[in-house]
Amino acid sequence: MDCCPSSRRQALVWAGLVATLPFADSAMGAGTASAATRSAADVRSGALLVTDLEVVTVTDTSAVITWFTGSKAEVDRYGAPAPVPTDTELLLGEPGNPGSLRTVLHDTGPTAFHYAEVHGLEPGRTYAFMGRSAGQAAQQSMLQFPGSGGSMDAPGVFTTLVPPPGRYLFTVALCNDLHMGEQTSGIIVGDWPPSFQQDPGLPPYPEVMLGALLDDLRKPDRGADVLLVAGDLTAEAKPRDVARVRQLLDGWGTLNRDYFVARGNHDRPHVGPDYAGCAPVPSAADHHDCWGDAFPYRRQTLSSHEVGGLRVIGLDTTMLDAAGGTLDESQLADLQHVLRHDRDRPTLLFGHHPVTFESAVTTAAGPAFDLDQGKARKLEALYHRTPGVFFHHAGHTHRNKRTFAQESQAVEFLEVAATKEYPGGYALVRCHTGGYQVNFYKTRSELARRWSQRTRAEYFGAWPHYTLGTAADRNHTVLRDLSGLHPVHRSGS
Repeated sequence: MDCCPSSRRQALVWAGLVATLPFADSAMGAGTASAATRSAADVRSGALLVTDLEVVTVTDTSAVITWFTGSKAEVDRYGAPAPVPTDTELLLGEPGNPGSLRTVLHDTGPTAFHYAEVHGLEPGRTYAFMGRSAGQAAQQSMLQFPGSGGSMDAPGVFTTLVPPPGRYLFTVALCNDLHMGEQTSGIIVGDWPPSFQQDPGLPPYPEVMLGALLDDLRKPDRGADVLLVAGDLTAEAKPRDVARVRQLLDGWGTLNRDYFVARGNHDRPHVGPDYAGCAPVPSAADHHDCWGDAFPYRRQTLSSHEVGGLRVIGLDTTMLDAAGGTLDESQLADLQHVLRHDRDRPTLLFGHHPVTFESAVTTAAGPAFDLDQGKARKLEALYHRTPGVFFHHAGHTHRNKRTFAQESQAVEFLEVAATKEYPGGYALVRCHTGGYQVNFYKTRSELARRWSQRTRAEYFGAWPHYTLGTAADRNHTVLRDLSGLHPVHRSGS
């Protein structure tokens, strides 16, 4: 059973966006030359394509820039340029002075999926940059939309953030849309548009992408203390997929101590023989809740926890048989009761469906795909009456987008791009006593970078223009009094 059949409106929106994009022609019929042979031949013949340059992450002292090297002469089974492994070189310099560019990273290990991360940068400084492979400069292939909310998107330069003031406390990782059990990515309706699958012999891509995320978060340069997963942990909540995602997350930490989850529309109770062995839903006996058997939350109930003094509240925004979101009056009443106590306590909430009006009117699938707007306005009003609420994390749209309530800038509403496909990553919220810094990261294992590059071509190549977001959507610093919080340290599994 497909929980969220796409509307005709959604298909038309994507078709309209695709029609505006300048796509390069590609021919089907991949060649059979080995990667090593193809690399040398393409470099010698000038057939090397160095493209898809993206400034993904900009912190106060570091940056992550990615690109791809492929063949102009050969294509893969999807008609995309065949990968060509080459070196990875990053140059930095002064804006407006090309002669100042100097190599700051040069990895000679061959890869087609380049991930250049540099540290030791100065906060609040603008740098010119160049990505280079086989001596050839990487080119941007994405439309450069004007930035919003303070974004300074511009080709060839980036500006590091100014860190929040005060003492560092802890880091919260945000992710969503894992889709464990999914086998095909990029379908809107039926078999349209062309979709993507993992190569034979490789692990399922949801496991590749979640494994890469969890491995990243263990590393000292990411240093996540806790992880919040805002829904769609599974593709369709089948028992084996629920069990598998729980197993992988439990390998990283302990539920409700190291990681916290909220249900997404794909995780909702289902009908049919595949689900008959799971607990029935009292109000709809033909539906069985396999996700709820593995993660001990009843549908349309909230969870509340504490991390270093930070109140963390998970919301269940799912409907029983629809892709859109809502909040039952009983859950709203429970939330009001929780927030009424200690109204000034710093509070972060997360749930699957986006909330704000701006999000609703810019979602490709239309406003009905997001949280019901009547309940959304009630939620915003409740946040407005609770001074401690400062952040709401959502998924569902598979994009990076930062919005605010129409009448207040006091609460940040952040949609984080999907883990399971391009851009394939997570956000880190680094909390200080004087505020917090948000940064989005792509996952960096070789298989994860390979899958992200493949799914970059979803929806006829329109996907990056919708999902990556502006530099300010992905990377920003917010001043906020968090001095009542205290450091935490992840306990591990």
